[in-house]
Amino acid sequence: MTIVAMCKKLLHSLFVITLLLMFALVSLAISARFSDGPSVIFAGGALESGELITGPEPDWSFARDINLIELQLVDPPRSRTLWVVEYQGKLYLNSNYMGGLRQRLWKKWPGEAERDGRSILRIDGKRYERHLIRVKSGDAVEGVTKEFTRKYGVPMTPQEVEEGKLWLFELSPPQSGTSGGEV
Repeated sequence: MTIVAMCKKLLHSLFVITLLLMFALVSLAISARFSDGPSVIFAGGALESGELITGPEPDWSFARDINLIELQLVDPPRSRTLWVVEYQGKLYLNSNYMGGLRQRLWKKWPGEAERDGRSILRIDGKRYERHLIRVKSGDAVEGVTKEFTRKYGVPMTPQEVEEGKLWLFELSPPQSGTSGGEV
């Protein structure tokens, strides 16, 4: 077999392997959209399983030891895994890289959450109705960014929040008759 023939055979094999990998990824992405919750990589469908907790506001201190939560927006009903911190009895989420190309191509959920903050949070198999409120400034921003930095080891600053590079959301109790919101 000549070198040219070997190169053609190698290129053909690489092409077939690439196609198979692409097919597998597309299949996983599509199946995740119809699943009860997200995969680590792909957004999932509506969060349907798990007890729906109602009543008084929970003591969220247990979330200090939780690294990832599942969050589903009500509209559109897609779920994803996100980082969460508890600060002064409230839960907060973040979305990094909001000023760059990654956000424009990939991260649609923060804008959707800002327009309609109705959501479902699932932690340890329990679901909670929540309302996402974007936090752009205020007393909590410094403490929340410090807590994200401490918990996840990724530097986050109040300046990033104020400049819109980092979006913070408070997970507040459901609000009747409203959609979206910001502080």
